[in-house]
Amino acid sequence: MELNYNRQYPSIEDLRARSRKKIPRFAFEYMDGGCNEDINLEKNRSDIQAVELEPQYLVPHVGSSPKTELFGHTYDAPFGVSPIGLQGMIWPKAPEILARAAYKHNIPFILSTVSTSSVEKISEITEGRAWFQLYHPSKQEMRDDLIRRVDEAQCPVLVILTDVPVFGFRPRDIRNGLAMPPEMSLRNIIQIMGRPHWGINTLLAGTPQFATMKRYMPKGLNLKKLGIYMNQTFSGWLDEERVARIRDIWKRKLVIKGVVSEEDTEKAIQLGLDGIIVSNHGGRQLDSGQSSIVPMRNLAEKYGDQITIMMDSGIRSGPDIARAIACGAKFTFMGRSFMYGVSALGDKGGDHTMSLLKVQFQQSLEQLCCPSVKDLPKHLIKE
Repeated sequence: MELNYNRQYPSIEDLRARSRKKIPRFAFEYMDGGCNEDINLEKNRSDIQAVELEPQYLVPHVGSSPKTELFGHTYDAPFGVSPIGLQGMIWPKAPEILARAAYKHNIPFILSTVSTSSVEKISEITEGRAWFQLYHPSKQEMRDDLIRRVDEAQCPVLVILTDVPVFGFRPRDIRNGLAMPPEMSLRNIIQIMGRPHWGINTLLAGTPQFATMKRYMPKGLNLKKLGIYMNQTFSGWLDEERVARIRDIWKRKLVIKGVVSEEDTEKAIQLGLDGIIVSNHGGRQLDSGQSSIVPMRNLAEKYGDQITIMMDSGIRSGPDIARAIACGAKFTFMGRSFMYGVSALGDKGGDHTMSLLKVQFQQSLEQLCCPSVKDLPKHLIKE
């Protein structure tokens, strides 16, 4: 597959800068920000960038392959698209754009329960290859029906979310009226007027909605009632009993996202889960927590032969992907990087960002003289 990307934007940081100019401030800050003082957001980046790799030049080398086997499928690269809520608010039809690009590039796309496209639509786009991330509903009947729909959509992997027992304290979202209940302020309206391209595309696409959840929601909800409904509908707490029930009814691969401790990893193994995604929700939940790369290294060393360990949070480049895998991750996921691409370049943003990351990662492998993804840990310079 030929990897074409826009040479004006050869880095994720270029896309971020372009995105800031293309979309309203409230949408950019929702995507870009962390929680509280952004300390964990910054640690995610600095800690992964501190990881060093060692090239081995004087060895026989005939090329490097980025292909990676995960849960019985061989992907073209060891990275995928993390679940993101309210994607259509950031850029119209963003989940469809990214799902279509992920299918083309043969990488996994994870749809969030609270994204703006339905699981049925995304399954159609990806021919049943998309994963689904479940926010745990308060009502058992809704949970079981959601899982039934995900199964009928042929999603190969169900990802259950454990790191949102409560919503993180995000000062930008509070100022911008995007906390629960949300509100559209005069300031937001003025911001929209200053971004006519975004406004016109949003108008043409229609008001963003929680598409997967739409059939369960009462009609005619205003913003305040919507906030109350969402708070009442979801219970972020995942105890062993709830996970065990999901494991009983979901017969395909089951992954839990947000695990950072040895205790939770051991429980995931005992409950028969297939994988964990070590994540701190992109630094958006617990500002006093560790960066994702720190616990991931420990968990991979201790439990990597018992359960598939993946990682997201803080990864924004091909070298970052290589760093995470060298530290023990079997696969990586990114959220903001792809949303920067879509909000910067619209319909072309998904293809551009995936091509760019593939090129960067391939270059990293070749520079290290590393023949395959599984050989990356041999290049890690240990502290």
